[in-house]
Amino acid sequence: MRYYVLPVFIALILCVAGNSGYSEDKGGDSDNPPKKEASEDDQKEKISRTTHSVKIGGKKIGYTATAGTLLLKKEDDKPEASMFYVAYTKDNAKDLGTRPVTFSFNGGPGSSSVWLHLGVLGPRRVDLNDDGTASPPPYRLVDNEYSLLDKTDLIFIDPVSTGYSRAVPGKDPKKFHGLEKDLESVGEFIRLYITRNRRWSSPKFLIGESYGSMRAAGLAEHLHNRHGMYLNGIMLVSSVIDFQTIRFDRSNNLPYILFLPTYASTAWYHKKLANDLPTDLTDLLAEVEAFALGDYATALLSGASITDDVRNEIASKVSRYTGLSREYVERSNLRINIFRFVKELLRDEKRTIGRFDSRIVGHDRDSAGESPEYDPSYEEVRGPLSATLNDYLRTELEFESDLPYEILTGKVHPWRYDKFKNRYVEVSERLRRTMNKNPSLKVLICAGYFDLATPHLAAVYSANHLAWNPKVRDNISLKFYEGGHMMYFHKPSLIKMKYDLEEFIDNAVSE
Repeated sequence: MRYYVLPVFIALILCVAGNSGYSEDKGGDSDNPPKKEASEDDQKEKISRTTHSVKIGGKKIGYTATAGTLLLKKEDDKPEASMFYVAYTKDNAKDLGTRPVTFSFNGGPGSSSVWLHLGVLGPRRVDLNDDGTASPPPYRLVDNEYSLLDKTDLIFIDPVSTGYSRAVPGKDPKKFHGLEKDLESVGEFIRLYITRNRRWSSPKFLIGESYGSMRAAGLAEHLHNRHGMYLNGIMLVSSVIDFQTIRFDRSNNLPYILFLPTYASTAWYHKKLANDLPTDLTDLLAEVEAFALGDYATALLSGASITDDVRNEIASKVSRYTGLSREYVERSNLRINIFRFVKELLRDEKRTIGRFDSRIVGHDRDSAGESPEYDPSYEEVRGPLSATLNDYLRTELEFESDLPYEILTGKVHPWRYDKFKNRYVEVSERLRRTMNKNPSLKVLICAGYFDLATPHLAAVYSANHLAWNPKVRDNISLKFYEGGHMMYFHKPSLIKMKYDLEEFIDNAVSE
């Protein structure tokens, strides 16, 4: 049973959703109508506006926080879903036509926007230790001097069935639980917000994390084609826009290649590497990446035709770069699965490694299994975010609801990928087409060196296979951090990320 539960759980933020790139129709059952998930009051929009201030870069900024719901309706004016959001707008902005607006969401599928909201972007952030670990409860928020509110207004969106967002009574929430319908519903929210708040002339940005990066890439095309809404930029945090880069399937060698450098950075952090390897992390990764994309890739693609001498050499190098024994690498047929690695590296210490942040360790019942019982790096931050978010909404933002705020839910599964049956899901082609149509669209990709959910080399690979047009390729930039999937919980990475994001927005707007 544990083998089944773990991949499904991890899929919640990562985005694989239990599918290997294909889906089947899991629509509503007419013989079993959906239960009402909300009261009739949830067919009405609710808004709470409060005023605050925060000091960013030494300057005090006054802002209005709007926590509320927005109804998505058909053209016959019948509501279908109530979407919850929190918006932060700078007070006394002189010209909304020059003031950027950024829409933010996280991944899953099944995740609310709390991670980017209280982790890096918003004017308040969860108070963690500088290394990203949590102190004992109770937890608290602090002013976020690294917020992007000095550069852009911020709108945090919770997709249907996450946060306080729900399908209205009588409507089947399953219709929103899929790639295409998710793009349509989030896209409609953005259109409505832009229209009601008179922001069509503002510079527009999207920022999405994990599966949210897939949503952002898809939305860029959807908004462009459906509404003629041209974006200035999209920011992809811990991105995955091609599932082939992360799915450890029997016939897919790509993840074994792309995860290898992150195995190396993890072994480096836990001091499991030989002393004669580079002690500087970036130097080490340059060496391992060259091996992964060179000799290692060639060896894996050779299959059974590989010679014994080459096999032995490759096994020795993989062992050297991962901290795993040569015998273990041999028994794994030179291919190290992520779930095996996080259990194996510290097995002799009876500890497991975090998947979202491989710097974080945990303890299972025993050290004999092939995969860990849980992700310690997820559990490290889930409690602080849950406590502070639920308190923050009622006390500071004065928004009241008795619904459970779904920070990370499995209710959206199975997630549907109807257009990708029997093949890997990818939105890189959609993004490429949109960048060709809108040559002003800029893309920033942010990746953590200790992220074993969406490794940094996978992001590099996707970027290198995204833009063949030189003009488009020049619009893509990558930034790397010594943190994990949520790299901003690592204080030095948060500071660097603030600089990288604001520089990206400035450059995109200046053009």
